[in-house]
Amino acid sequence: MRVSTKGRYALTIMIELALHREEGYLSLKDVAEKKGISMKYLEMIVSNLNKAGYVVGQRGKSGGYRLAKDPKDYSIGGILKTCEGSLAPVKCLDDENTVCEKAGECLTLPLWSKLDQIIDQYLESVSLQDLLDGKV
Repeated sequence: MRVSTKGRYALTIMIELALHREEGYLSLKDVAEKKGISMKYLEMIVSNLNKAGYVVGQRGKSGGYRLAKDPKDYSIGGILKTCEGSLAPVKCLDDENTVCEKAGECLTLPLWSKLDQIIDQYLESVSLQDLLDGKV
C-alpha cells in the first residue's frame, strides 16, 4: 500500500480544517499558501471530500470550507479511501468484484488478505481527533 499525494493532502486539508474549526470557514487559498500545495490540486481533493460529506463549502468573501462533523467522527481510513479508493496492498484485493483467475492456487493470497485487514482495521481505528491529540 502506498498512499499518494492525493491521500496525504486530503489528510492535510482535514487537519487544517480541524485546527481552525472554531474560526468557521477556511479558505483553500490560505491552505495552499501555508502548505505550498497547488490550489487546483486542493480544489480537486476538496471536491472529493465535499461529495463524501466530509466538508461543507461556502462561497463568497468569507467563504471556504469547514468540517461537516466533529474531528472524532472521521476515521483516517475513511478520509484516505475517499480520495485514494482502495488501500489494498495488491491489485487482486482492490474490490469485491475483482476476481483473480489464479486465486485458488495463489499461496500468497492469504498473506495479502490478512495484511489488507490489518491496514484497514488500524486506519479505521484512528480518528482525525487522535491525530490532533498526538495519540498515534
